[in-house]
Formats: sequence, structure tokens, C-alpha cells
Amino acid sequence: MKSPASFNSFGRSSSKLSNYSRLFDLPDDLEDPTRDEYGVGGAMLPIFLSDLQRNNHQDLVEVTLELENDSIVFCSVAPPSTPPPPAVAVDERETSSVAASSGIFARSLSVTSRIRRKFAWLKSGSSSRASSTAAENDHDQERRITARDERRIKAKLQRTKSTAQQALKGLRFISKTTGANDAEEMWRRVESRFESLAKDGLLAREDFGECIGMDSKEFAVGIFDTLARRKRQRIQKITKDELHDFWSQITDQSFDARLQIFFDMADSNEDGRVTREEVQELIMLSASANKLSKLKEQAEEYAALIMEELDPENFGYIELWQLETLLLQRDTYMNYSRPLSTTSVGWSQNLSHVRPKNMVRRVCFSIRCLILENWRRGWILLLWMMAMTALFAWKFMQYKNRAAFQVMGYCLCTAKGAAETLKLNMALILLPVCRNTLTWLRSTKARSFVPFDDNINFHKTIAIAIGIGVLVHGGSHLSCDFIFLTNAPPEKFARIASYFPHGKQPTYPELLVGILGVTGISMVILMAIAFILATSRFRKNILRLPAPLNRLTGFNAFWYSHHLLGLVYVLLVIHGTFLFLTHKWYQRSTWMYISVPLLLYIGERSVRTCRSEHYSVKIFKVSVLPGNVFSMVMSKPQGFKYKSGQYIFLQCPSISPFEWHPFSITSAPGDEYLSVHIRTAGDWTQELKRVFTDVNDSPFVIGRARFGHPGHVDQNGQPKLLVDGPYGAPAQDYRNYDVLLLVGLGIGATPFISILKDLLNNSRAEEQMDSNTEMTTSDDSWNSLASSNFTGISGSTMGGKKKTHKTKNAHFYWVTREPDSFEWFKGVMDEVAEMDHKGQIELHNYLTSVYEEGDARSTLITMVQALNHAKHGVDILSGTRVRTHFARPNWKEVFRRIASKHPNATVGVFYCGMPVLAKELKKLSWELSHKTSTRFEFHKEYF
Repeated sequence: MKSPASFNSFGRSSSKLSNYSRLFDLPDDLEDPTRDEYGVGGAMLPIFLSDLQRNNHQDLVEVTLELENDSIVFCSVAPPSTPPPPAVAVDERETSSVAASSGIFARSLSVTSRIRRKFAWLKSGSSSRASSTAAENDHDQERRITARDERRIKAKLQRTKSTAQQALKGLRFISKTTGANDAEEMWRRVESRFESLAKDGLLAREDFGECIGMDSKEFAVGIFDTLARRKRQRIQKITKDELHDFWSQITDQSFDARLQIFFDMADSNEDGRVTREEVQELIMLSASANKLSKLKEQAEEYAALIMEELDPENFGYIELWQLETLLLQRDTYMNYSRPLSTTSVGWSQNLSHVRPKNMVRRVCFSIRCLILENWRRGWILLLWMMAMTALFAWKFMQYKNRAAFQVMGYCLCTAKGAAETLKLNMALILLPVCRNTLTWLRSTKARSFVPFDDNINFHKTIAIAIGIGVLVHGGSHLSCDFIFLTNAPPEKFARIASYFPHGKQPTYPELLVGILGVTGISMVILMAIAFILATSRFRKNILRLPAPLNRLTGFNAFWYSHHLLGLVYVLLVIHGTFLFLTHKWYQRSTWMYISVPLLLYIGERSVRTCRSEHYSVKIFKVSVLPGNVFSMVMSKPQGFKYKSGQYIFLQCPSISPFEWHPFSITSAPGDEYLSVHIRTAGDWTQELKRVFTDVNDSPFVIGRARFGHPGHVDQNGQPKLLVDGPYGAPAQDYRNYDVLLLVGLGIGATPFISILKDLLNNSRAEEQMDSNTEMTTSDDSWNSLASSNFTGISGSTMGGKKKTHKTKNAHFYWVTREPDSFEWFKGVMDEVAEMDHKGQIELHNYLTSVYEEGDARSTLITMVQALNHAKHGVDILSGTRVRTHFARPNWKEVFRRIASKHPNATVGVFYCGMPVLAKELKKLSWELSHKTSTRFEFHKEYF
């Protein structure tokens, strides 16, 4: 023992402690180990160790001692460390390794206890302690060391090839790609960035992250420092060769190599041990990389949680093998919060269609799928185009057979044909915006063959047709038949002179300044203004114009300019009344086309005005939430009935007496109040928030500067808030489906919160009814006989009133960018998770600001999240019982899982959010509907 050359170095050495280990071959020809003839150590220790197992010369042990000044502290005895076998042989050795585990435990622990009995002085670095206290402490220390040794051996035996490969996916520094070609291409990109960032051939430490393609600067610097410490260097700049060496290490596809880097990042003092403070620092680094400020504030608490899990013996530090154990058991920790999604019906068993390989059959298959997907839109568009074609042809042939054709030719026929289609379209364009009518029609059987979700798209399509019709009609008049008319010879004009005042042939200027010319040109100008300001670049304020032209962009400009079309309809009636070339009133048919739709629209607006005055609500509560969102809880107006998924319009006269803004209802139909969640995305919503939350303002003078109307308060001194609705939306039809897939982006989750509440309320009602039924059937026979007639009547009545709800399961996916967004519906999430005893609703939260699960920057957060949920049942990010996933969902896997879980079911896919995701969800709905026995029907609404 005095000669350090007789031992092999084990681990790292610090300034005070040195760890040594040696493998001793234990021969079987030595004395009985119970005889204490070897003294207390020194050079006799190897002989004693050999004597321990003299009857079993095949056993080897590894003894670890710590030399501290003049004291020797015994650490552990374990089976010898051997190089890991090749990965390909792991699975073949699993059975034999597990079978031998009990024997190894018995021998190693037996050796440990025998050494401790022989050399009691090894248990402590000081021989001057009181004997009784020292014995207790030594016994406790022995117990803790033995427990940790046992866990270490178990961890080694339980590691398999499959678990290592799975853990490898959870510890990725750069990219998923592992191919040689991908690695070479990635290095070329890194090399290119090095050339642009390096100065004098050296890359600065601060530029390391940008060079390797990691946007988390702090985390990248942490990796840089870790790799530099491995070289026993404290450097600020590296060469290209050193960069390549660093790159090779962080892209190494070996789990052990990546694990060592991750461990070394935490082990800042390089002692081979990670303390709670070092874990806390790594948590703060990960939280900073993922922009999780609240997590940084609780880093100390979560570091203690990890130490509690990995260091139950309370040594105050963890080692590499313990971190490895946590990563290898990552899925075990995470599966506790995942809803059960496996079914007896496998993915392959749910394939009802296979895509044909033959080109002709593939085309036929695609056409058939396209027809099945779009037949409702198709027959509406076909009917509309056939109507326009018929009207154009009818009017064209009518004027071709009249005397005016001899004067103005085909120009007149074309202009009149286009005018007839304009009359039709000016009538039809009002129907898609009659919200009350559409809301009523959604509840009828008409929804099965009319695509009411596409009402705005049809409205826009008609507007395009009107624009084309105006160009054809006006162009034909101004550039063709007006010229022929004014230049016609007197003998030709005489054939149509009776259609003009006093039989006089008009001049071109007279035609322009006449009633027809003025009304026609005015309509074109007004429609051009309304159409241009309705385009997305103007309406969504994408186009940036200098002041004061910037007032022409935004929703307000679109809203007010659209009301100019009311004047267009007045001009249209005048224009159609003073037509040339017609004498009889019934031939001037403009009013016939537009009267019914126009009266319907005017009636709807009148009902809206009267109803909004009646639906003045009282505000119960206004809550300011994170992420520029606030919620309003208000009284439900008397007689106000709605369905989950519908929306209402709100108007605050204190802000503007004209502006109405739509918001999805977040309360359930069974609630005694109305609630909405509003994101402050514009000037009106910002002012609404100020009006109801700024207590410093006088309630009698409220509003924006350009409106500034005093008054507009109710009898309680509150600002008035008017409600109009409810109006139909795609999500209101959710009860028509067996299964729901609800996808909300950010504030787009609002319509689905009401649906979740409604499903939960229905589930409660059914459970209560079932319990009442059980209580009724448990009555004694005498009471049952005595009240049999009454029970039969009331039971049938109750049965008649009981509504059957088709929807049995719902999968809610909420994707948001801000972690604070989870505060919006925290109560609803907890309530659903607590009360959904039947497992009817699956909740999935996704936070896109955090790097995906598997990235090294989120690995430690994933561990903390899993441990905290397992121990406390609360997610660390959302604060609810619902576990938060990282990055974006794999939508293809989501659809496949639902198809596998619900074969032969009809799934309603409802999406609310930005248009960017709608295309992907629609495509997957179409594909999976024709690849599986599950049918997906996609519905969308944008905000």
C-alpha cells in the first residue's frame, strides 16, 4: 500500500482525494481469512484480499480506496470493470447476464462485508472518534455505500442495446441525421461558416454556436468550455483543426460519448461528481436556451428533485452511471402521463385500401378520392356556373334577334349577357354573409350536402365573378357598342330610335353623363374601392403605406369600405330602371334578382340591431392573463341559447358605436354565464382591455381619441357591452362525429374549450343518471310494486328527454409558442384531467419555443418534467396535470394513432388557427381516410 505503483488509477484525482483500484487474483491455497495475522494493512492487505476467496479462484473483485492525507477510507468492492462487449452481442448475452446477477450480488456484497469486518479502521478517515458513535456512523455509511453499489450493478445489468439506442434519441446535440453523406455535408457547412466567422484563422468562443448551427449561444458556449476542459485548456479561440475535433465529438453517434459530454457540462470542477449546485446551473442553462424564465426561478427546487431521485443515499453528488440510468429509463418516467393509446387493432390491421401501383389505376384512385372529398363544393359550383352560362346565353340570343343587333352587333349581346350574370351574382353574394340564416341551416339536414364552412370562400368567388362581369359589361359598352351607336348611319339608328328620348341619336359624352353612365361609373368606382381594401394585403395590414395613406389599411378600412356596397345596390336599382332598348317594366328585371336577398340581408341587420340592444350584458369578472390575453365573464342574456363552438359579436359603444368584433365562446351551454378570451391584437381590443381593467380612468369618459363619446354606461356605472349572436361555426357540428380531433394554435384553442367543457358536463350528467338508475333499481320490492305505475311513466318521460351523444372520444392538441399561454385555460385543463373518469378526453399540450424532445438542450428539462409529474402530478411548464410536449407534433403519427385506436369510426377534424397548418391537416385527413377504415372529415376556421 505504500507503493502507489502497485495500483491502477481509477477516475479523476482532486487535490485532497485519490481513488485507486486493483484487481486481485484470489488463489485458493491461503490461510483461513478469519485469523487476524496480517495486522492492520500495509503490505499485507493484498494477501488478505487473496485469502478472502481462496476456495473460488475464478472470482475477481475491484476494491476502491480513498487516500486522504495519512488516512485510508474504504469506498466499495465491486465486480471488475471490463470493456463493454460489442453492441451486436448485447441481446444474446441479456439472458445469461440477468441470470447471473444474483450470484454476482451475493459474492460482491459478501466480499464487502468481510473486508469491513477485517479492517474496521478503513470505515473512517479518523481513528479518534468515540467508539459507539463511530460504530453507528460506520454502520450507516456501510449501508448507504452498499445500497449505491447495488443500484450501480443493477443499472449495468439492465442496460441493453435497445435502451441505449432509445436513450441516444434523447441526447442529440446537433441533428437527427446519422448517414455519412449527411455528416460530410454538415461539416462542409460548418467549415464554410468558419471561414466567414474566423479572424486570423481562429474562431472566437462566442461565435462557436453560430458556426456549428446552434442558435442557443449560452448552451453552445457551455459545450465549448466542456470540450476545452477535456484538453486541460482554458481557451477563448480555436483553430479549424480544433473545431473539427470538437465537431467530431458532439456529432459522435455513440451514446456513451454523448452522455460523457453532457455529464462533463455539469461537472464543471472535473472531479467526476455532479453536485446539486452543478445540476442547478445546468438546469438554468437549459432554461435559458429554451427561453423559460419561470423554470430558471425554480431551478433550485428542480435540482433538489433530481438529486432526491438519483441520490437516495444522500451522498450529495451523483456520478456518470446515475445520469445514464435516468436517460435509459426516460420512456419509463415519461409514460406515466401519456394517455393509453394502444389498441387491439394494429395499424396494419386498419388498412382498408392500398394505393394502386399501376399508373392508370393510381390516377383513377386519385380522381375518385378527389370527388369524394369535394363533391359538395363541386355540385354548388357546377350549379352556379350552369346558371350563369344559361343566363348569359339566353340574354345573348335574345338581343341577337332584336333590331339593336343590326346597329351595335355582338358587342351589345356580350354586354347584355354579362349584365344578366351580374344581376345574379349581386343577389347571390349577399347570401353567404346572412349569418343568422346560415346558423339556422347548419342545424338542418342541409348541412349534409351544402358546405356551409366555405361560405366566405364562396362569397369571395362570387366577388371575383362580379369583377369579371363588370369588366366585360363596362368594357363592351365603353369601347364597342357606344361607339357603334353614336356613329351609326341615320337609317340604321331609325330602327331603334323609339328607345331613346325624342328619338334623338345620342353622342358619346351624352351617354357618359346620362343616368346610366353616371350610375354605372359610380358603381365601378365604389366596388373597386371595396374590393381593393378587402384584399389580404390591405385587410391584414401587410402593406405598409406612409401617413395618412396608412389609414387605408387594416380591418377598420375593410369594414367601413364594405358598407359602401349599400350605396352600390341603390345605384344598381336606378341603373336597371333607366335601361335603354326596353319599354316594358318586367323586362327591367334587376329588382327581381336582388329584392329577396337584399330584404333578407336588411332583415338580418335589423334583427341584429334590435337583439344587440336587448342583449346588453353585465360584466362579472375581467382577468388579465399572460401573453396579451384577457378573459371576460359576463351575464347570459335572457333567452340566449348557443352551442359549443359558436361565436358572438361584441360592441362597446364607449369605444365605437359602429364596430362589432367576433370572439369564440369559451363557456359551455350548460353554464349560467358567458365567457370569452380575447387577445389584444389591435387597437379596439387594446382599448377594450383598458376600458374594463384601468381603474384610474373615470367610467363616464372612456374611449379612443377619435371617438371619445362620453356616457355609454349602464345603470351600475359600468361601460356598456352589447352582444350579438350566437353565430354558427364549423366546430358547432362536433356532435355529428364519433371521435373528435381538435387542433388549436395559440388563441385558436378558444372554440374547443367550450366543447371540452360541454363533453365533460354531458359525461357528468350521464354518470349522475346512471347512479340514479342504480338507486332506483335497488329499492325493495314492496316500494317498487307500490310505485310501479308512476315509475314507468316517469322513467319513460326521462328516457324520452334523454339525449344520446354520438361523440365518445376527443383528442385535443393545443400548440402554442409562449409557455405563459397555458395560464389561459389552466382551470379547464385540471378539471378535465380530474373529472374525466372514463378517459373520454385526451389532452396534449405542445410548446414550440422549447427544443424538441431528444435535443440535448431540452434533455434535462424533460427529466425534470417527468420526475415532477411522477411525484407531484403537475407539469412544470403548464402547471396542470397535462404533460407538455416539446416542439411541434408529428401530425402524421397523430393521425395514424387515432386511426389505429378508432377503426371504422368517423373522426371530425376541427382546426382553428393560422392558415399555414390547415393545408397539412387537410391533406392528412384525405390520405388517412382512403388508407384506413377510419374516415376523417376536416373543418377549419381562421383567426
